[in-house]
Amino acid sequence: MDRVTYHDQTDMQNVLKLREVLRTLPEFCRDYFRAIDATTTTKTRISYAYDIRIFFQFLVQENPLFKGYKLTDLTIDVLDQVQALDIEEYKEYLKVYKDERDTFITNGETGVKRKISTLRSFYNYYFRLELIKTNPPALIDIPKIHEKAIIRLDVDEVAMLLDYIEHAGDQLSGQRKAYYEKTKVRDLALITLLLGTGIRVSECVGLDVEDVDFKNDAIKVTRKGGNEMFVYFGEEVEKALLDYLEVRATITPIAGHEHALFYSIQRKRMSIQAVENLVKKYAKQITSTKKITPHKLRSTYGTALYRETGDIYLVADVLGHKDVNTTRKHYAAIGDERRRKAASALRLRENPDS
Repeated sequence: MDRVTYHDQTDMQNVLKLREVLRTLPEFCRDYFRAIDATTTTKTRISYAYDIRIFFQFLVQENPLFKGYKLTDLTIDVLDQVQALDIEEYKEYLKVYKDERDTFITNGETGVKRKISTLRSFYNYYFRLELIKTNPPALIDIPKIHEKAIIRLDVDEVAMLLDYIEHAGDQLSGQRKAYYEKTKVRDLALITLLLGTGIRVSECVGLDVEDVDFKNDAIKVTRKGGNEMFVYFGEEVEKALLDYLEVRATITPIAGHEHALFYSIQRKRMSIQAVENLVKKYAKQITSTKKITPHKLRSTYGTALYRETGDIYLVADVLGHKDVNTTRKHYAAIGDERRRKAASALRLRENPDS
C-alpha cells in the first residue's frame, strides 16, 4: 500500500471542509467551485468560499433589498441586483465587521484586495457564461497595496539565533531546562533547515523522513500548487538533520504519524502553528525590533542567496516562485543596500573640520 503523505491527508481534509462551507452558500455557487477545481488548490478554494460567504452575509445584513433572506435561499438573480455602489460599500465594510460569533474582524489592504479579487473572479465566471447581465465588481478599483519594509535577519543575527538555540539551556533551570533539552536538537535542525533552504513552513511540516536524501544532500518538498521539487542543502543543514535523526530514532510516534520528519512533544507531526511559535520564541531573544516568523527566515535565505550569487532567476527557482518579479520585490535587498550606500556617497564639505 502506498504511503499517504501529509499533503494527501491535508488535501482530503480540505475537500471535506470545502463541502461544509459550500453547504452554507447559495446552491448556484457550486458551479463556480467546480469550474475552478482544476486550476486551484483545495486550500485556495476554501479561502474563496469564505470570502464569497462574507459577501453574501454583507448583503443580507446590510442591504435592505436582501434583509431577512437566508444565504441558502439566494438565487443567481441576486448578482444582477447588486450595483457598483453596493460593491464600494462592501469594500468599506470589509475593513471592520462582526462575524457570526459577534467578534470584530478587521482587514488591512491585502485582505480587502484579496476579497475583492475573489468577488471579481466569482462574477466573471457567471458573466462569461452569460448567466448574468451585469458585472459590477469589474467597475470597482482594486485597493492599492502600499509596500512595507522587508523584514529579515542580518548575517550576525542568524549566527546569534543558532548559537542561542544551542546554548539557551545555560540560562534555564528546572522544568524549563528539561523541556529545552528535550527539544533543542529538533529545534536547531528545524530552524537550520528553514534558514539553509528557504522552504515554506507548510513545506517543512509536510516533510516525511523518506523525503530526506543524504546521498545528494536534498529534500523533496511539495510546493504550492502540488508540484514536487528537490531542494538541496549544505553541510550545516546536513549535520543538524543527522543529529536530530539520532534523537528521532528514540521516539515512538502516535499511530498515523510514523513518517513525519519533525515530531512534536506529543509524538505527532508538528503543526504550522507549533513551528511559528518556536521561531517566535527563539527570535525574540535575538531581536526586539523585528517580528520574525518562518516566512522571515525564508526572506533571510532568499536575500542571502541573491547577495552571494547575484542571480535573481536562481533565487526564484530555489524558492519555488513562478514569477521572478515576486522574488525581485520581496527577496532581493538591492534597494535597502543602495540606500545605505547613499548615506556616504556624497561629501557636503571637502574638509568638514576646517
